[in-house]
Amino acid sequence: MNMNELNEQKCTHKCSITKSEKPPLAATRDGKQASQYMLGTYPKICIYSEQIYCIIFGQPSQAEQPFPAGCYSFTHFYERKGDTMPTAKKLPSGSWRCQVYSHTEDVLQPDGSVKRKRIYKSFTCDLPDKKGKRIAEQMAAEWAAEKETFSRYDRTFGEALDQYIENRSSVLSPATIREYKQIRKRDVQGLMDKKILNITQEDVQEEVNLASLSHSPKTVRNIHGIISAVMRANRPNFALNTQLPKAVRPSLYIPSDSEIQALLSYVSQKDAEMEKAVLLAAFGPMRRGEICALDSDHIDGCTIHVEYSMTQNEKGDWILKAPKSLAGNRRIQFPQFVIDKFSGIEGRIVHLNPTQISHRFPHILSQAGLAPFRFHDLRHYSASIQHALGVKDAYIMERGGWNNDKVLKEVYRHTLSEESQKANEISNGHFEKLYNTKCNTKK
Repeated sequence: MNMNELNEQKCTHKCSITKSEKPPLAATRDGKQASQYMLGTYPKICIYSEQIYCIIFGQPSQAEQPFPAGCYSFTHFYERKGDTMPTAKKLPSGSWRCQVYSHTEDVLQPDGSVKRKRIYKSFTCDLPDKKGKRIAEQMAAEWAAEKETFSRYDRTFGEALDQYIENRSSVLSPATIREYKQIRKRDVQGLMDKKILNITQEDVQEEVNLASLSHSPKTVRNIHGIISAVMRANRPNFALNTQLPKAVRPSLYIPSDSEIQALLSYVSQKDAEMEKAVLLAAFGPMRRGEICALDSDHIDGCTIHVEYSMTQNEKGDWILKAPKSLAGNRRIQFPQFVIDKFSGIEGRIVHLNPTQISHRFPHILSQAGLAPFRFHDLRHYSASIQHALGVKDAYIMERGGWNNDKVLKEVYRHTLSEESQKANEISNGHFEKLYNTKCNTKK
């Protein structure tokens, strides 16, 4: 195909213009061959087209060749209307102003008709020399590049959040998906109807401040985490620097041996299902979801294979899934007296769901005359006892399904009260003996 034939060849991207309608860029620029100008000079092409047809100069035959988007070494291509980069103009004040097309709005006319109005965004630099002109044009070009690059994300935050959740529904846990949908329905409502490209740092900070009034610091951080993830997926160049509430150290309670004995004494007589749950949590330690998902097929001698966890999906149905981490898939060797409690049971070992365990547990503590604490604190008891017995942290983490020692460090800060009391008695007894001996010596 020669140059004349190309004159009537339609452009391959969908604007359907021909060279006769709009001429291509000149083959030379500033007296130089245009082949010296690479993609960086015309970055917008990869946005507008999946395939560009161009003439490669310097080859034996000026053949038409296709190039996939992003693969450019050419001197001659078509350009859509409005694709030229904006040029700054000098204002009477001496400043430079550069305007770039933003969007089109419908304006209602007095006669009832609607007129389309083009809206431009202005960028101004107060420097009067050519440097000011370049700065204004650079600001406009950067804004235009972001706007064009993410035009397919020209949606509200709520729409982007819905898409984010949908895209990850097959890889995130049902509990996480349920939490995200609760945030979508309950929190950050001030962002939901705002366009992604119009959201500012101040908008995000305001929503975080509002959430802090009714949520714990941990929940607020989770909310900000999903905001940050959605913005990063849609506007990678938009970096958040939000001031978040300070994390609060969790107030852990570690039951004593005597409390565990009193608890087991009560459930062994009053609630057989909860007895099995308490044994698995305190001497495993296993989580509620892992306990409720336990099946007789997972028991081999005294070893229990923790392979599944019971959780709720976004519809509120109880389902089985893999444990929350790779470390959660583990094998725990239990004492024989625990395994004996499951003798003769086929199928599910504990016929409760996690919510039922949480609801029953406070009532059991009250009836047993014990101070309130969480069912999850039985796991802390197990970790603390093993630590007091001299078991290495690596083995405690493996048994409990922790993939790091963060939880263990929190648990160790709360020394068992009975063990602490014994240590204090030993220490104080030694000090009293030393003091009395010294005083008697003086006499």
